[in-house]
Amino acid sequence: MPGNALIGTASQPKPKQLRSRVFIVDDHPLIREGLSRLISLQSDLSVCGRAATSQQALKSILVLKPDIVILDLTLSGSSGLDLLKDMKLRSITSRSLVLSMHEESLYAERALRAGAQGYIMKHEASNEVLKAIHRILDGEIYLSDRMAAKMLHKIAEGAPDEKTSPEGALSDRELQVYQSIGRGRGTRQIAEDLHISPKTVESYRAHIKVKMHLKNAHELTQHAVHWVERHHLN
Repeated sequence: MPGNALIGTASQPKPKQLRSRVFIVDDHPLIREGLSRLISLQSDLSVCGRAATSQQALKSILVLKPDIVILDLTLSGSSGLDLLKDMKLRSITSRSLVLSMHEESLYAERALRAGAQGYIMKHEASNEVLKAIHRILDGEIYLSDRMAAKMLHKIAEGAPDEKTSPEGALSDRELQVYQSIGRGRGTRQIAEDLHISPKTVESYRAHIKVKMHLKNAHELTQHAVHWVERHHLN
């Protein structure tokens, strides 16, 4: 009888390996489609949903509970940083990878503080993106070697990096306003985009001028436009 029991156990089919579920957030349809195709080719990954805005994404993520969320920082309305903070506030356990064209030296640390587990630039090769996804799914943090070394150096020194750009002194919300100014958005438009009052936008503008040592609104606009163009954030 024991022999029969052993035979019965051995003949049971092995459960199929579950694929890790990926949710994509990007306001460019081509990026969403390209990422979906790349992920669908992997035997251990599957796309469970896609969204163009942080509001759409948050609603879907709460229902779908993906294993990992891949998101851009620049989205219509609320930014990717806002989405990360909302996910953290709601104790969403999905891990997250920021895939963005924004310079990592300025945004990677902000993204990690907001709740992301990794940051990768959009110009990286597809195999590096997959490497980042798998590393995060394995419970690790992903950053480029250059960014990881910079952050470790900052920790070892125990002091802020004095060589950081002027924009590095801005808070997350101030940087959002600064970028919007550089993209030609007026005070009322920025207020609508960020769901805040025009008076609050003006307050942010004043803080930015002080932190960046800018004399007036013209200098602020000039610097913001130059920064947006230099980083291709239009």
